[in-house]
Formats: sequence, structure tokens, C-alpha cells
Amino acid sequence: MGGSGSGRGYQGGKATTSDMRTLDVRRLQRDGLLQPGRAFGWQWTGNGEEVASIQIRTEVDRVMLSYRSRNNGGEWQPMEYPVTLEWTPCHLGGRRAWFHCPARGCGQRVAILYGGTIFACRHCHKLSYPCQRETADDRAARRADTIRRRLSWEPGILNGEGGKPKGMHWRTFERLTAEHDAFVRVSLAGMAARLGLIERRLDGVGDALHPKS
Repeated sequence: MGGSGSGRGYQGGKATTSDMRTLDVRRLQRDGLLQPGRAFGWQWTGNGEEVASIQIRTEVDRVMLSYRSRNNGGEWQPMEYPVTLEWTPCHLGGRRAWFHCPARGCGQRVAILYGGTIFACRHCHKLSYPCQRETADDRAARRADTIRRRLSWEPGILNGEGGKPKGMHWRTFERLTAEHDAFVRVSLAGMAARLGLIERRLDGVGDALHPKS
């Protein structure tokens, strides 16, 4: 399928959800594309260019997916199969659509399917969320950046701090600044520790290549 998840079956490896192309039933519903009889194409882009596409046809309580797929650079194979839709009532009226994962033996109700050899749920692809792969210092840097956005400061913990946003109470500003600084200290300490580990490993490689007499 235009390279979508090339080489990845739904028993996938160590990828995260951000590595995969997605079909979000909420987006399809919001765009009015789940009415029976609709047929449309869906594209994914990278750097402003189309990198993958799929054809979708909406039937009563299901959509038909049609695309090409290949594994490990092999021959392209046509893929076409249905994905069942389920509708549940919303608290404030209306209905919400869900996909049923089409992977064999699954059928789990989900909002998002991830592209591989077939489109399937996160569990069938064995995907983790990107935040689950974060180190403690990565997580601290991300949380510091969240505070920087709230304070309207330039993103990036290595950039300088800004001032208090207009209209923010000083007590709130001081609390957020203290939290930001604590996260920055954790992140910088983690980065320093990792750099030290890399340097030790490089020293070990150098000693192996050039043993002392």
C-alpha cells in the first residue's frame, strides 16, 4: 500500500503508534464519510508529497478497504477486506462510530486502526505509545516544554526563560517556574549521565583497538 507499513504484519515488532499510518474512525465520521454508498480515497503525506493511499467504500455497518501491500521489498499484493463498524449512543445525543479490529481472532472495538500488512488495532500490531519509550530525562524535558508552552516561552529547555505572561497571577507563575526548573534539572542530569556512559563506551572501544603495551 504505497509503502504503508511495508514489511510489517499485524504481529509487528517494536514500533510505536507514531511510526504507523492510521485510520481514525472519528475523523471519517466527522467528515461525513461513513454514510453507506460513499467511496473515497485517503492519502498520507510526508514533506508535502503523497507517500501512501487507500481506497475506502462505505457500506451498511462496515467499510471496505482496498490497497496494495508488500513485505520486505517483495512483490506488491492487492489487499481488500471489510472492517465492521459499531455505533454507540452519545450522552448528549447522536451516535459514535467504532471500528472492530479485522485481525484474525481479535474484533476489539477501537477508534484507530494502524496500517501494516493489514490495518489492525494497537494490540495486534504490538505497538506502544511513544511516551512508554521515554527515559526519565526525556519525560522531564517533555514536561518542562509543556510548562514553557503555558508560559509562552520558546520551546526547548536549553533556551532562555521568558517573563510572566500577562494576566497570570504571580503565585501561579512562581509555581510553574519552580516546576519547570525541577524538570530541567532532572533532564540535564539524565543527559549528562548518558553522555558519560557513551564516553566510557568509546574509551573502552579505543582501548580495545589500541591496547597498551
